[in-house]
Amino acid sequence: MSKLEIRSPLPGTFYRASSPDVPPFKADGDAVASGDTIGLIEVMKTFQEIPAGIDGKAITFLVDNEEPVMAGQVIAEVEQ
Repeated sequence: MSKLEIRSPLPGTFYRASSPDVPPFKADGDAVASGDTIGLIEVMKTFQEIPAGIDGKAITFLVDNEEPVMAGQVIAEVEQ
């Protein structure tokens, strides 16, 4: 099976949920559709939704919640 990468479109802080008291958008092992939001990137108090952009059977996150990321950094892999 092949794996495709989801990369951060910009530098900032990666969040897996919209707030600390709600479940993450996606958990490791969840199926994803291209339009699904998988997380948020925060830059200077502005939040940008990160869409999966691809369909797949299982997602695996490579960065933790609240971890700084760089533009182009792989944040997750999706198994097809």
